[in-house]
Amino acid sequence: MKKLSARRRHPLAAVVVLLLALAATGGLYAAFAPAGKAQADESSQSLTIKEGKKLYEVGCASCHGTGGQGSSDGPSLVGVGAAAVDFQVGTGRMPAATSQGAQVPRKKAVYTQAQIDQLAAYVASLGAGPSVPTEQQYGPGGADIAKGGELFRTNCAQCHNFTGKGGALTKGKYAPSLEGVAPKHIYEAMQTGPQNMPSFPDTTMSEKNKKDIIAYLNAVNGDETDNPGGMELGGLGPVSEGLFAWIFGLGALIAVAVWVAARTAKAKKS
Repeated sequence: MKKLSARRRHPLAAVVVLLLALAATGGLYAAFAPAGKAQADESSQSLTIKEGKKLYEVGCASCHGTGGQGSSDGPSLVGVGAAAVDFQVGTGRMPAATSQGAQVPRKKAVYTQAQIDQLAAYVASLGAGPSVPTEQQYGPGGADIAKGGELFRTNCAQCHNFTGKGGALTKGKYAPSLEGVAPKHIYEAMQTGPQNMPSFPDTTMSEKNKKDIIAYLNAVNGDETDNPGGMELGGLGPVSEGLFAWIFGLGALIAVAVWVAARTAKAKKS
């Protein structure tokens, strides 16, 4: 006992005890803190899904089925992912009106963004699908506008026109204008292919290429007073340009020809 007491009074004894206490505290924190945080995150996500299910049962289940399996009035939502919900509900296309035309138009959103996030979380829980993109994915940073224009003219202009002004399709359907559409929703549309539009997943069109296309649309649909090409004529491409040339260009030539002929006839009479 005397020897033990002497060791405890050793000058380094306090340092050793302090180090052991710190090590024990750190070990306990490492063992228990992450688990607690994970449980908190899981509880928060479960609550979001639960609230989303409540919203779904009120506003969506009548068409898409109680479990998202679909019905004669609406397609299945299993596997569409959170991105499809954020696009459809965020642009006001869903919930759809009782009476509608050939396709569902964009309108004012019914739900708040917080409610949309809850609905998206619930639908995502039904089956894996594209997630809501981050600002880093669709933001302008690092985008190539020229490349985006090339990609847009190759893959999108056939329906949406050369600067995204929209255009008519068959049987009363149409490609909507992309002017004023949020970059996030454009990205989600490319990911999910809503209504008549084909989808462009990352295996078909890379994340970088989608970012380039969005940057191009932001550029051409920005400040219309800063148009290096002059009058854009609605941005509808060669049809409007050709019509302008025929009506005004050819019309001006005919007017000049008539004026010259009249002047010549008058000179001869004199």
